Amino acid sequence: MVVTQASENFPTSVVNVVDHPLVAHKITLLRSIETGPAEFRALCGEVTLLIAYEALRDLPTSATSVTTPITDTESTELAGIAPSVVGILRAGLVMVDAILTLLPQARVGHLGMYRDPDTHQPVPYYNKLPVNIDRREVIVVDPMLATGGSAVAALDSLVEAGCTKLRLLSIIGCPEGVKAVHDAHPDVPITLAALDDRLNENAYIVPGLGDAGDRIYGTL
Repeated sequence: MVVTQASENFPTSVVNVVDHPLVAHKITLLRSIETGPAEFRALCGEVTLLIAYEALRDLPTSATSVTTPITDTESTELAGIAPSVVGILRAGLVMVDAILTLLPQARVGHLGMYRDPDTHQPVPYYNKLPVNIDRREVIVVDPMLATGGSAVAALDSLVEAGCTKLRLLSIIGCPEGVKAVHDAHPDVPITLAALDDRLNENAYIVPGLGDAGDRIYGTL
């Protein structure tokens, strides 16, 4: 089930938050300071699978036929060129791997950015995108949608590359990040597992789960 949440900081129907008991349970485990890197990585992958089911429900399809052990029958398959999943490094890699279990034919892109500790703005350092990405459905993944700076910068790069079919998938977001993405790219749908309260003075999501990259790779 998908619900749409609104806030005084952004309009209704901007973000879809997946409302499901399995998602809620796994988010609780992700938040816990007691959850170690191995379990954290596994949970990120599991949550990604659960919310991707909703985020990708409008992928284009076409009719086909298939022969079962019993008979021939009409069926459905994904249509067009293979989608692309683009991970924002480094934390987005864990979500890329999960998406590839659903879409093994997807082409993978990487956009490397780090957050300047003083300005909290994204600093790009790597860009590698699949060929013909402008013709593909593109799924941008990053576990945290905090200030929205990295997501906006990634979407800017993809628009510059000619992409027109973009969607953003994150695990936890906040109103400030959602508003930043919506203001810059109002046509890009956003799917989250949880929408938290706010950013703190250090631009971390509250209550959040800390630094996703550090918790994924144990670099605390």
